[in-house]
Amino acid sequence: RIVPPVLITGRVMEGAGFLPAGKNDIYKIEGENMYLVGTSEQALAGLHMDEILERSQLPLHYTAFSSCFRTEAGSHGKDTKGIFRVHQFDKIEMFKFTEPEKSWEEHESLLKTAEGIYQALEIPYRVTNICSGEMGVVAAKKYDIEAWFPSMNMYREVVSCSNCTDYQARRLNTRCRANPGDKPQVVHTLNSTACAIGRTLVAIFENYQREDGSIGVPKILQTYAGIKEIS
Repeated sequence: RIVPPVLITGRVMEGAGFLPAGKNDIYKIEGENMYLVGTSEQALAGLHMDEILERSQLPLHYTAFSSCFRTEAGSHGKDTKGIFRVHQFDKIEMFKFTEPEKSWEEHESLLKTAEGIYQALEIPYRVTNICSGEMGVVAAKKYDIEAWFPSMNMYREVVSCSNCTDYQARRLNTRCRANPGDKPQVVHTLNSTACAIGRTLVAIFENYQREDGSIGVPKILQTYAGIKEIS
């Protein structure tokens, strides 16, 4: 569990696969080779840059909380009212460094963990296996978890869960080996949203709102919230 930096260097941003392809979606610090993260995945991808990890350490699992910043340049005004799509938001992210031969198994495990959050919140959702034409250059396979939003009468994405195989690790020079004399092998990286706080709140408000306008608090959160409803 870590709180990663929200400012990262151009090398890390490029190595993570978000430059130059995503340059219009990223805030750059004027006069500096520094960028604000659009997701903590970008900072986590560089956590073991230029390192050789021992295979016995793998898989490495990280959970990170950070603020995220996006220009939303391609939104064309869509969803800009309210808190569904904003320029700054907070998010909990999961990230894994794995042995290459185990990354597909770890990808399914990561998806189950993300699903478990929305199951616990009792929010209706579906899982979509994203086709290659809808994915960027980084991921080899990607699932989206889409929650039901009654006001829109549709499912909307709340989680992205990706297996990037060796794309990020190769660019960031993150490798592993079983023994000191062995030839290093490039690791695989995986990432998934755990909870995008703004969108999850919207999903709770919409699915738990009652006819009188009050909002029920999901059972799993009642102990933490100290209340059962918001009047």
